[in-house]
Amino acid sequence: MKIELTMLAWSAALCVILAVPYTIGLILERGLPAVAGNRENFAPATGWLGRAQRAHRNMVENLIPFAALVLAVVIANKTSGTTTLAAQLFFWARILHAAVYIAGIAWVRTLAFAGSTVAIFMLLYAAVA
Repeated sequence: MKIELTMLAWSAALCVILAVPYTIGLILERGLPAVAGNRENFAPATGWLGRAQRAHRNMVENLIPFAALVLAVVIANKTSGTTTLAAQLFFWARILHAAVYIAGIAWVRTLAFAGSTVAIFMLLYAAVA
């Protein structure tokens, strides 16, 4: 399997895994009945729980264009060292992003986000060039 597809699979796994800590945290903080309910009038999470939810949501938002571009590059047979690097950069930058976002380290979070965005643009260029 192409490295780009492997990184896409690992990125999808990361997206799923990111939901686990805040889900467990919400259950511990608010109780299973509240979390399992319809969550109407459900107060937004704060602290690390809120940051974990936002990190997950941000991963979902960025996984979609990453996946589309990886698939476009692979299907068009435009993979290269650059696309391999881009896919790896995206994955590792997203791990860093999630870790520092949950920890509340703002400026490093922004740099990690920028790294994953650069990776997406690298794939976009490869796909359309």
